[in-house]
Order: sequence, then structure tokens, then C-alpha cells
Amino acid sequence: MNYQQTLDYLYSKLPMFTRVGASAFKKDLTNTVIFCEALDNPQNKFKSIHVAGTNGKGSTSHMLAAILQAQGYKTGLYTSPHLKDFRERIRINGKMISKKEVVSFVKNQQELINQVEPSFFEVTVALAFDHFAKHEVDIAIIEVGLGGRLDSTNIIQPEISVITNISMDHTNMLGNTIEEIAGEKAGIIKKNTPVVIGETQEKSKTVFIAKANEMNAPIIFADATLKAANFKIDHAKLSLSVYQDNQIRYKNLKSDLTGIYQHKNILTVLQSIEVLNNTTSFKVLDESVFAGLKQVKKLTGLQGRWQTLAKNPLVICDTGHNEAGIAEVIKNINQTPFDKLHIVFGMVKDKDISKVLSMMPKNATYYFCKPDLERALDAQELKDQAASYQLKGNDYQSVLIAKETAIKKASKNDLIFIGGSTFVVAEAL
Repeated sequence: MNYQQTLDYLYSKLPMFTRVGASAFKKDLTNTVIFCEALDNPQNKFKSIHVAGTNGKGSTSHMLAAILQAQGYKTGLYTSPHLKDFRERIRINGKMISKKEVVSFVKNQQELINQVEPSFFEVTVALAFDHFAKHEVDIAIIEVGLGGRLDSTNIIQPEISVITNISMDHTNMLGNTIEEIAGEKAGIIKKNTPVVIGETQEKSKTVFIAKANEMNAPIIFADATLKAANFKIDHAKLSLSVYQDNQIRYKNLKSDLTGIYQHKNILTVLQSIEVLNNTTSFKVLDESVFAGLKQVKKLTGLQGRWQTLAKNPLVICDTGHNEAGIAEVIKNINQTPFDKLHIVFGMVKDKDISKVLSMMPKNATYYFCKPDLERALDAQELKDQAASYQLKGNDYQSVLIAKETAIKKASKNDLIFIGGSTFVVAEAL
């Protein structure tokens, strides 16, 4: 098989969460363990940082990778889902795994795939671990796919565990309360391994502390020790200063990720670097922190986080898609000057979308659309549901048609926001 045939084989043969939803989620680690044992346990051949959380885990993972790269470490990065190219999921120093290596891995493991019948995600995780081991990375940042406790990535023994925050998302699989969801995320906390929690939240705090105590894992809440101040967005950079014990720790940090919400992720990242410096053999200098944060997109290839696609009219996309993610997106919209607001919007059907719809701006023209996957909510149905929240607009056959229509109708001082689902952003890109 060539590269495209190999991808088609993986997509068609293996249950894929992004395509079909909960039925593709394997509720134990058996397949991953069997698969990795057959590969001689590549996950034990490199150091790692494990990153979980409802929102911000992708940005946090990319920022950590950028800083470690800037320090000169050969850095692996595993994230999901991809936006444009499957190979975005697996990178070393920002460079995607080659097509040849994907083809070769699947060809060599085809018998094992047929035997184990893993999910798409399980095969991808095994491929990433094998790739990082073969290329002898110094450290790999491993982003959890879904939850934590039963996620395929949870067979690693990381240097530190990182949990960004907890919000209501994937409730059909992770639980119906913040406490239940926190319990699933806390599953990545390992024995005697430091854990950094990004956001102190009343309902999840006790869950994390209890699990950390059980595992004898030192726990630190980033927002309890670090404070961000002096925010400014200028020349496509977010700048801020960070204080520790009322003393300035990082003055005028700059990041090319300009979403206001990134300050939470930056604190999580800085605390993680501090813990890494204090508890492991890895050493990261302040200048590498400054250099890495300044060029996250360039170093790692990150896309879809409050990303500007065009100007006059201003077109911005963001992958935030649950309550907490949309709340941050709306804060950014409110801080952006515009004459009229246009929103290209689509969602998946296996989530409770009522809360998100109730939060969306009513002073906008909506272009409802359906991304091209089985889980996507029909555009007409989305429009009908949105109408009960006083959101007005038309439905369109595809993301592309919705986006093009919005651009045609908008004036040069208007804002077009594209989002609601990672898959809408992927197609818009």
C-alpha cells in the first residue's frame, strides 16, 4: 500500500472516535499493552511528560515541546486529533513523521493489527511510541486523547504529569459531574511522580489531592504559586508578566498564541518547567522559556488556536468546543473590535449542545454548517436548535460554502469567527 492506501486502510478498518464517537472508545488498556509488548515496549525507552485536561492540553503540550526544543532537547510531541494531515499527531522537533515511516509501520504490523483488532487511536499511540523510541528522543510530550485513566497513552511512566483543568465534556464516557470527570483525569497521576494542576477548581481540587496522596505524588497547583499580569496583545503576540510570591519571575513574556485564555496554559507550562528543573535531570534556562513561547507555532506547527486566517474582513478560527472552551472564545470575541459579527458554526451530535448555544452571542449572523463526518450534527437541525436561543442565520451544505458565504457578505471591518467543533476548524483551514 502507498501512503494514501495505508491511511484509508486505518480509517476504514479501525474504529475511530472522531468518526463514530463513543463506540470507538476502548474502556481498558489491554489492546495497547498487547500491541506495545509486541513492539518491545517502546514507551519505556524515552522520558516523557503526560498532559491531560478538558481544555488547554493541546496548547500546553505544544508550549512545553517548544520550550524543550529551544533548550536543545530532541523533543517528541504526540497530540490528537489532527487538523489537516494525520502526521501532525506525531512530531519530533516540530517535524512530522514521514509518510514512508507510517507506511512501513502499518505494513510490518498488519498481522498484529488483524489479530488484536485495536482502535484507530490505539494503533496511532503505538506508532508514536515506536517512532520516538527509534529516533531516541530525549523527551516526549504525550497528550491524552480522552479522559486519562483508560486512555491508551496511560501506559507511560512520565517524569511529571500535568492536568490543565476540568470542564463538562464527553459526559457520556467520563461522567456527569466535575468530580467524576476529575477522577478519570486523575488516572494519569503515577506513584512518586510530581503532578502539576493548572487551575484550582473547588469541585476537582479534593479529587486531585486525594489521588496524589494515594500515589505519594507531590502535587502543585500552578495558579496558587504563579500569577499573570499586564496582559497585552500587540503585533500578533500576547505579552504578560508572571509573578511568584509577589516577586516578578518572568518579565514581559511574549507568546505567538494570542488567545487571552492562553495565560492559564502559560502558568501551567511555567510551573511544569519549574518542577522539571527541580526534580529531574532536565535543565531548562529562562532564555529557552522566552524563546520557546515566542515561537510555538513555528517550532511545533500548532494551528487552530485563535488563529487569524485573513484580514479585511478579519477571519479567526478556534477549536474551543465545550462550555469552558466557548466561554474563553467569547471573551476573545468581546475584546476584538469589529462592526458586525459573523459566525460560521458547526457541532457534533453526541454532546449536549444546549449549554454552548445558550452562551453564544445573539448579535451575530450565523452560518450553520455540518463538517464531513458521521458524528456531525445536521446543519438544519443545528439551526433549528439555535433558533430557540435567539441565534439567527441560515444553514449551508458544507463548512467551505458557509465560510465563503460569510466572507462574501462581510464588510472589511467585520469579524468572521469559525468554530464550534475541531472538525469545522479543520475544514476551514
